[in-house]
Amino acid sequence: MRPVSETPVRENLSYERFGDAVRDLAQVIADDGYEPDVVLSIARGGVFVAGGLAYALDCKNIHLVNVEFYTGVGTTLEMPVMLAPVPNVIDFSDKKVLITDDVADTGKTLKLVRDFCLDAVAEVRSAVIYEKSHSLVKCEYVWKRTEDWINFPWSVQPPVVRRGGQVLDA
Repeated sequence: MRPVSETPVRENLSYERFGDAVRDLAQVIADDGYEPDVVLSIARGGVFVAGGLAYALDCKNIHLVNVEFYTGVGTTLEMPVMLAPVPNVIDFSDKKVLITDDVADTGKTLKLVRDFCLDAVAEVRSAVIYEKSHSLVKCEYVWKRTEDWINFPWSVQPPVVRRGGQVLDA
């Protein structure tokens, strides 16, 4: 596991502000004239973004790709890895694909998924809530650029535990 540089400054994103961010992002995409045939979500954080954008852009075709990279707060694997089941790239043939994630931090996850799609799709673009300046991928659609560590509303609480203290996912 590798440590990721994280600033001591943290941005706290609420669910309400997240809803505004997704709607703003959808408006930018619509104003740009981009009409995706497929919204491809990078799980887990991108799932929330994908759902909101798909509704706002009236795109009913959502796919999900599971990628493991972050192993904890500020620590990552050496490189991101797609986890099974990996989508069949044939499902994206000649389609306009919008890849979604919550943040483009290092950009390694987005690059992996973008490279996976590139040769099969008609066009691929990316949309994120946050993008950091050192990201390898410069997304076409970004709600906010920041260098701060982001506390997302879905990841700030510890996992839910069963009565008796057992972690559900243990």
